[in-house]
Amino acid sequence: MSQRTVGIITLVGYILTIFAANLAITMFGIVPVGFGLVAPAGVYFAGLAFSLRDALQEAIGRRWVIAAIITGAAVSAGLSAQLALASGLAFLFSELADFAVYTPLRRKSWLGAVVASNTVGIVVDSALFLWLAFGSLSFLPGQIVGKLWMTALAVGLILTWRRLVARPAQG
Repeated sequence: MSQRTVGIITLVGYILTIFAANLAITMFGIVPVGFGLVAPAGVYFAGLAFSLRDALQEAIGRRWVIAAIITGAAVSAGLSAQLALASGLAFLFSELADFAVYTPLRRKSWLGAVVASNTVGIVVDSALFLWLAFGSLSFLPGQIVGKLWMTALAVGLILTWRRLVARPAQG
């Protein structure tokens, strides 16, 4: 599969996760995330978005990440203008933090860069989104836990896929 094809698939997937996060909040409200914590239902899609964001940056570059955030927020505006603005700004500011962490660390270790940038992005995104969307940080622990679950799942799937793709054909 070409780098461009991977980039387009990742771009569409990233935009869809932004929309899905906002849709989940409007449809399901608050959900449990484990350890007795709760968070807005979009937490799971938002957590997945951080790994997709790094993959998108790898595949076709940072400018496309910014374009995807704007597009995802614009598409979400039909659900709720307040949620779309809050998620768009939260993704944008967490992306700026991601640029500062992921890009320099990527040269040393992909996995280290993903873990560090996702951790920073999760905190920035969660605090800003909750404050803008709800005017409160009461769901912050749940947001962080829910996003960490999804980040761990996404990184595990990516590592498995990379191992399978890198394995020589058996035959």
